[in-house]
Amino acid sequence: MRPVHAVLGFAIVGGFGLLWLWPLVTWAARRSDVHRWYWTLLGVLQAAVLVQLVAGVVLLIAGGRMPFLHYLYGSLFPAVVLIGAHVVARDPDNGFAPWKVFGFATFIAFGLTLRALTTGLGIG
Repeated sequence: MRPVHAVLGFAIVGGFGLLWLWPLVTWAARRSDVHRWYWTLLGVLQAAVLVQLVAGVVLLIAGGRMPFLHYLYGSLFPAVVLIGAHVVARDPDNGFAPWKVFGFATFIAFGLTLRALTTGLGIG
């Protein structure tokens, strides 16, 4: 389970990095909305975060111990950011296009999950 958790962790960090850069490139190149695949990848990545959480809980129950911040950076904080992005993006009065909201949210989630990865690897 530990190798699966590690590989999925790298994939999640990379996915959030891609989802952060995608809107920037789209806006700079075309000044338009993101492609529908962006939303598909966002949904897949959110599901991957849930799978990662389950794998982490299994490892925790099996006796694995990580620094407390690893759990916060890897699950709680990204969940709060993504839920907040969903709330803000659905509000028609906020003045922001949904892809802009999620572009910012995925930037934050990228940093949080990168920090979770580094604490899990013992780097930071």
